[in-house]
Amino acid sequence: MEGQDEVSAREQHFHSQVRESTICFLLFAVLYIVSYFIITRYKRKSDEQEDEDAIVNRISLFLSTFTLAVSAGAVLLLPFSIISNEILLSFPQNYYIQWLNGSLIHGLWNLASLFSNLCLFVLMPFAFFFLESEGFAGLKRGIRARILETLVMLILLALLILGIVWVALALIDNDAASMESLYDLWDFYLPYLYSCISLMGCLLLLLCTPVGLSRMFTVMGQLLVKPTILEDLDEQIYIITLEEEAIQRRLNGLSSSVEHNITELEQELDNVKTLKTKLERRKKASAWERNLVYPAVMVLLLIETSISVLLVACNILCLLVDETAMPKGTRGPGIGNASLSAFGFVGAALEIILIFYLMVSSVVGFYSLRFFGNFIPKKDDTTMTKIIGNCVSILVLSSALPVMSRTLALMWPPLFIQGPQLSGMQAVPGRV
Repeated sequence: MEGQDEVSAREQHFHSQVRESTICFLLFAVLYIVSYFIITRYKRKSDEQEDEDAIVNRISLFLSTFTLAVSAGAVLLLPFSIISNEILLSFPQNYYIQWLNGSLIHGLWNLASLFSNLCLFVLMPFAFFFLESEGFAGLKRGIRARILETLVMLILLALLILGIVWVALALIDNDAASMESLYDLWDFYLPYLYSCISLMGCLLLLLCTPVGLSRMFTVMGQLLVKPTILEDLDEQIYIITLEEEAIQRRLNGLSSSVEHNITELEQELDNVKTLKTKLERRKKASAWERNLVYPAVMVLLLIETSISVLLVACNILCLLVDETAMPKGTRGPGIGNASLSAFGFVGAALEIILIFYLMVSSVVGFYSLRFFGNFIPKKDDTTMTKIIGNCVSILVLSSALPVMSRTLALMWPPLFIQGPQLSGMQAVPGRV
């Protein structure tokens, strides 16, 4: 009987592992396909040659797509974990959702941690150096020469980062135990380095999110059709049409030798056409879209922003007056054992909306900063180098989102702390 029970337990464990691997593969395949279509929408079409550079661009494209899919998975894991917890609480004995368990959630977090490290420290540096490489002088040009140069650059970069961390740790904590811990590359160094990257990403989030919250109203105002109050769109379109015709006549009357004036007039003509297109879109919009959608969206943005600021303010006050409110790495009740909030499913839905809203606001704020303004991708006109930079930026922001959500009390941290150990660290949001 004991032998049969042992065999049955092994079979059950095997089937559970196969089921979890299949679910993870299918989820990642969907994210990869969506990421591929997003990147190809912005990728410059002139980069598509049929030579050696085409192969290099194609490999860099696949690596960038993989990184963007990992970033999307890291962002979606927080809402997925919250939804899974509420579903298991609502239907604890349902046969059709037995696959949705704590082992699957923790396995997804472990994979997100592993792939984030892989993309951040291996794939994206390889894609960048591979894209910029030409091969060492004296070697035959080709893919092998570029791969050799890329590997050498990666080794030199790894030695540089290792030396910088070694010197920094020696200056901060000159202890034999601390220096010996650096020899443990897998269990200490890589998780420690990724935690530093998450810390920098969290600081970047704290800088981008307030800017994004203020910019969200402007961005949505540009995307939606504003109500026409005391405005005559027909008259404005008529004036813009006359202005367009006047500029067109001036262009036709100028000689080709006056290149400076022609360039200025062409730029002015493009601006007039853009304004005319916006006015025509406002005119074609229905009354419901003009008078209901725009105010509703603005009120919704105002409510979400107010709730986010209120939660952050309350949590800061709790941290100032109560030391026990600090986030701690204690084990929680686990998946499906306790609800997210006293409001049940409604509170969980509110947390999910706030998490998505914060992530979108942080991305908008990131591209609104003057230093990162050149990173904004353009449709069919974005180089592979800029795509790699965007993928790395989004990966850093997504890795820091659980940290900020946990620190600012925008999610319930004890829910996801219980789990298996990975590389000497707990596989939890905020410390992946």
